[in-house]
Amino acid sequence: MFVISKLVWIFAQPLSLAFFLVFLALIAGLLRWRAFSILGAAGAALILFVTLYTTAGNLMMQGLEQRFAKPAADPENLQCMIVLGGAFENEVNTARHGIEFNAAADRFVEALRLAQKFPQSRILVSGGDGSISGIYEGDAAASQRFFPLFGIGKDRLIEETQSRTTFENAVNTKEFLASQGLSHCLLITSGFHMPRSVGIFRKLGIDIVPWPTDYRTDGQVRPGFDFTQPNLNAQNMATAIREWYGLVGYYLAGRTSELYPQ
Repeated sequence: MFVISKLVWIFAQPLSLAFFLVFLALIAGLLRWRAFSILGAAGAALILFVTLYTTAGNLMMQGLEQRFAKPAADPENLQCMIVLGGAFENEVNTARHGIEFNAAADRFVEALRLAQKFPQSRILVSGGDGSISGIYEGDAAASQRFFPLFGIGKDRLIEETQSRTTFENAVNTKEFLASQGLSHCLLITSGFHMPRSVGIFRKLGIDIVPWPTDYRTDGQVRPGFDFTQPNLNAQNMATAIREWYGLVGYYLAGRTSELYPQ
């Protein structure tokens, strides 16, 4: 299932679909199937234009981010927090033995802020190597170097190093929480990732408080054209579509009880 999902995404992301349609258009042109060639080229051009030069991806991202609002104030007391992996550049860290973050770094910045404010809290970092090869260290391992740099003792950290997917995050986290006697933890992950994460944790009966972070939109995106940042538009479109693939796939597989949790 894990490998299949990775392979599906390689071919199903917007730019891959556009390339596939261009390829089909070329083949159809060589076979003198003019109508199919035109349709393929037009389809590729449409995907590229919508992905690169409209706010469609940002609108999709905004919708995901608004499903769970972040509480207006910090909790009065905090026993534990669960930080889902996906924020470290694991390939780079494995090679250079450093601490390099990607765009989801806010997951760990927020966890660090809360850990310093609530010194009694435990931090469960769930994240192994999510690559197909399985040769890189995961977020849980990298967090063992990150948090102590800011005075967070390793005795407060709980490493869950085996999970490769969000579903495995939840399954493995449930076992760790039970073994440590922890409950009612904050669930810290990116805003766009929160609906799918909450759906899985709810399905498994894990008592959590959604604590979204790492927002990619300002919450005021409107439909329209945007020629100023095609790279960012494409990135947000790909991220949002991938998340929706996950929402639909997990719902059909029975791993969540709701298609679009809120």
